[in-house]
Amino acid sequence: MAGREHVTTDALLVAVDVAKDWNVVLVEAPDGARRGFRVANRRADHDQFIAYLRSAGRPVRVALEPTGDFHRSLAYRLLREGFEVVGISSVAQARFREARYGTWDKNDPKDAQVILAMLKQGLTQTYCDPLLEGHHDLQELAGTYFQVTLARTRVQHALLLHYLPLYFPEIRKFWNATRAEWFIAFLLRFPTPASIRRHAQEAFIRDAFPLLSSKADKRRQLEEIYEIAGSSIALPVDPEAPCVNCFRLQLSRYLQLTRLRAEIDQTAQALLAGRPDFERLRSLPGIGPVLALTILAEAGDLRRFRHHRQFLKYCGFDLAKSQSGQRRGHEVLSKRGNRRLRMAFWMAGVVAVRQRENTFRDKYERYIRSNPNDPDLKRKALTAVAAKMARVAYALIKTEASYRRFRDEELPSGSIPLARAVEAKSTS
Repeated sequence: MAGREHVTTDALLVAVDVAKDWNVVLVEAPDGARRGFRVANRRADHDQFIAYLRSAGRPVRVALEPTGDFHRSLAYRLLREGFEVVGISSVAQARFREARYGTWDKNDPKDAQVILAMLKQGLTQTYCDPLLEGHHDLQELAGTYFQVTLARTRVQHALLLHYLPLYFPEIRKFWNATRAEWFIAFLLRFPTPASIRRHAQEAFIRDAFPLLSSKADKRRQLEEIYEIAGSSIALPVDPEAPCVNCFRLQLSRYLQLTRLRAEIDQTAQALLAGRPDFERLRSLPGIGPVLALTILAEAGDLRRFRHHRQFLKYCGFDLAKSQSGQRRGHEVLSKRGNRRLRMAFWMAGVVAVRQRENTFRDKYERYIRSNPNDPDLKRKALTAVAAKMARVAYALIKTEASYRRFRDEELPSGSIPLARAVEAKSTS
């Protein structure tokens, strides 16, 4: 949400170029006098900086470019002290610097001058501190969940693409669910065909029986595993060899990450239980606890956006087009916004179009009706559904309402939803 008006107040304007250890500060008084100095990321320097700003005896407006997480401590302190803090877009700053100086060359003092110029022209963004806004814990839970999931996926790829092809290729057919902990527990006990075939069949079944999922036909499945172990093309390694121990190490790590992710999931649900916005998002088709957590963590309070277009732009779902002279480019997503929000709504859309009796599936089917087998058209349809999911999520929070699968005016004349007609509970 960038401002567009030229700033003409009598405030003390402060531009901060944030870095890991030292921040370059450029201050301009209402009379045009400037002063530049550096502020280290230490408590004593922050205290001295705050005292200097207070000594001005006038309103203070601080602009900074968010850089990693290095800006968070200083921005939090400035807001707590009552100063106004605004953000500067990194992309806008780079374009402004190139236009102002006619070169891509940059350095910290020059960046501070650019930030100050943008502050004076009102080319700033609203800055929301997660800790002060009350969603810092949600951000940390969502971020940690994402990192744990990423690490777990890497281990999973290593297991499927390296370890299993070497030590037990045929067992991969039984890995049919990402949450099948029994499969990992089984491989920890029997990592190679040799570790299975050194037992008699009945002894193997007796030892492995408690490891399998309770929903499976255990005996039949174990008999099949014992049979394929006898004709496996796996490398003939000793089950106690160091290479197999490395395999077990990765299996243990995968199991640990799976349990850690489940623990974070439970913590998040306990933290969000009873929150109206969480329940409203959960009412949307395709949005479960983790996606609802991600949306609330990355977007904060959606009511701070005055219009749904601002929220779509924040997500990166706004359209952009390149045009010059007779050349007219195609409209595409800008993707300048929050990528985790886009991912959350995309995943929700993928789930929603697989369910029945919801407007998201209807939109998807109408989009691909002309050519249902065109993968490019399917991708565009899912993008449209994800953008609609973001609009609806914003509307639910803004109006404090829950999602209804079909509004009356959206139904065919005189019809009712199929689930209601047959008095079946909808899965949407």
